[in-house]
Amino acid sequence: MRDFLFSIDKFSAWTGKAFAWCVLVMTLGVSYEIIVRKLFRAPTAWAFDLSYIMYGALFLMAGAYTLSRNGHVRGDVIFRLLKPRVQAIIEITLYFVLFFPGIIAMIIVGAQYAAQSWGFNMGSGEVSINSPAGVPIAQFKSIIPIAAVLLFMQGIAEVLRCIICIKDGAWPDRLHDVEEMETMLLHQHEDEVPVIIGGPEITGDAASGGKPQ
Repeated sequence: MRDFLFSIDKFSAWTGKAFAWCVLVMTLGVSYEIIVRKLFRAPTAWAFDLSYIMYGALFLMAGAYTLSRNGHVRGDVIFRLLKPRVQAIIEITLYFVLFFPGIIAMIIVGAQYAAQSWGFNMGSGEVSINSPAGVPIAQFKSIIPIAAVLLFMQGIAEVLRCIICIKDGAWPDRLHDVEEMETMLLHQHEDEVPVIIGGPEITGDAASGGKPQ
């Protein structure tokens, strides 16, 4: 079960990191627009479209990756005080009551939305009516159901985590690659907290193989 769980995590991470390059494309496009607009008085007709398309693609396709790292914002002021088994029961209930119905609706409606967009212009795809450059947007609307499918897959992995936690009484490990500064400082503090083992105090480093202080 854990191998299957981590395989979904790795796939979500791969898609998220692949679409992270949208940030670079967006940055280059906006930087170019600023230069030509301010220095040469020659604004482009496509920079604004590029910025919201790249940001939207990144926002959607990184959702499953963020979920795999437990990085979405949550109000866990009370939740964090509960025992792991209770947390898992609450989470698995909310996944089936709220998460999966919402994601299934997003898949269905998003697929219809994308299909409608591809049906414009005799099947060649929709073109933005708000863009003076006539930027095609059908392919980007197709990202909506694709991102929803990835979230659905990652949701399955999260349910498996809840099942393991209910069984073992502790949350299973996650794959980690990027952490916020607050999380890094918390882990650093935990490593520095003295551990008492039958007598002398042993720091985090000593507990892992060093000498007693």
